[in-house]
Amino acid sequence: MRVLVAASIVVVIALIAAGFFWVNRPQLVSILAPPPADFPRDSFSHEAFESVLGLYLDDKGNVDYETWHSTPDSVARLDAYLAAVSLYSPDSTPERFTSRNEELVYWIQGYNAYVIKSVLDHWPIDSVTDVKAPIEAVRGLGFFYRLRFKFGGVAYSLFSVENDKIRGQYRDARIHFVLNCASESCPVLRPELPTGPELDTLLQDAATQFVSDPRNVSIDHEAKKITLSTIFKWFRKDFINDLQLHGRSTNRGLIDYVASVAPDDLRSELDGTDGYELVFREYDWAINSSDL
Repeated sequence: MRVLVAASIVVVIALIAAGFFWVNRPQLVSILAPPPADFPRDSFSHEAFESVLGLYLDDKGNVDYETWHSTPDSVARLDAYLAAVSLYSPDSTPERFTSRNEELVYWIQGYNAYVIKSVLDHWPIDSVTDVKAPIEAVRGLGFFYRLRFKFGGVAYSLFSVENDKIRGQYRDARIHFVLNCASESCPVLRPELPTGPELDTLLQDAATQFVSDPRNVSIDHEAKKITLSTIFKWFRKDFINDLQLHGRSTNRGLIDYVASVAPDDLRSELDGTDGYELVFREYDWAINSSDL
């Protein structure tokens, strides 16, 4: 009798799980456009994306989604770029990518462009978390997990691109300061990313800019408290690994990482914070919209 009951429970659980995954089955976002007419034959260009992005990006890194959504030509230009992302990748056409930086920028810009595409497709929304799966078991499931996008002919979720491709393959903690999830607490979008040696300088500048923003790093000496962006909590392992990779101290954990990329005044201020409580600011998922 007990065996039958246990077996019945297992069957019920299996049916519930199967139902959950069926209802939340992946949803492919198709790009029904050809690549730009002038797209290079033997390399990969981000010019189509970066030129249209520049039209709708303000000086704070926010996006005028409303105007972009209402401008068919600009929507078509984004789709043309994503058509190229869909066809080519460092995995499917490695001959188009001759350096690590070219590969990394492909994944970052492809990710950022598909995020914008998804916001425009669902516009108007107040947050990417408004794009929900039929059963939203985890916040952001619909936007980051269920939607699928082609990179070089292979469909990935945004979650998979970030974690399996970008974090998993390139292991550079500074990527967290240039990946944008269309939310207020995200790092700012940048009008362009260089694919040459200059990328290292840009990533370093992005890290310094991020920690210099009081919304991401703030110190309350009276309360003996340091407040960090939740990004540091979510990806703590990446930041600690970065310190170890470069032979830096990890005695203070995340504070040592922040100090390693901070400007001189913030680094000096952090030197006197031994024993301070470390807390994380609640993530603001409001859309990073701007009216230009």
